[in-house]
Amino acid sequence: MTRLDAFVRRSMSVSGEIVAHIETLISNGSLVPGAKLPAERELARALNVSRVSLREAMHELEAKRVVERRPGRGTTVLQRSAHVQTLYDELSESERTLRDVAELRETIEPRFAELAAVRATPGTIFALDRVLDRSAGELPVADSVEADISFHMLLAQASQNPLMVALISLANEWTGSVRAYSHQTATGRRRSHDGHQLILEAVRSGNGAAARDAMLAHLADVADLTRGACPSF
Repeated sequence: MTRLDAFVRRSMSVSGEIVAHIETLISNGSLVPGAKLPAERELARALNVSRVSLREAMHELEAKRVVERRPGRGTTVLQRSAHVQTLYDELSESERTLRDVAELRETIEPRFAELAAVRATPGTIFALDRVLDRSAGELPVADSVEADISFHMLLAQASQNPLMVALISLANEWTGSVRAYSHQTATGRRRSHDGHQLILEAVRSGNGAAARDAMLAHLADVADLTRGACPSF
């Protein structure tokens, strides 16, 4: 690999991580529609990334209509698209049960894992590796949950299907309590990491069927952990 190839790969992975991080903050409610992001220099410094990588990430987020950038007015988080907002508003609390969210994830996530095995770029693979490296350590529950969401968001992006990314972003808003339960113990965090490791190995090898099966097994393991910790599941 040449130095230029290494630089491009690194740049792609960092921009992908930034996109996943911003979308995670939106999913968990830390960034709400209408919120203004800090100026480019300040945000790059806060995230400890280059301004080049940050600009690449902002271009992608703008193309996906996650943010809007206007000269002199900065970068603003956009409202959800009308059809997604309608879906969210029309769902009653009873319909947003842990069981229903689990079924949604079991329906869409194995498919985007399968697609990611075929479509993932070297930069995305590198970014997924970095998230796994981070989650291998002893993280606080909140940081472990954030790494979990980032992994799944990066995987969704690797599928290169924006509709699937929109669906998983929506699902993430309903999985906070589930993830908090499943990451509550060191055992739960380790099992989550191990499940992600198997998914990434299948994606890296380009084996779509194995990636799909690894995701199904991971989600089943999460459901098992949650049943043990959350009596309402």
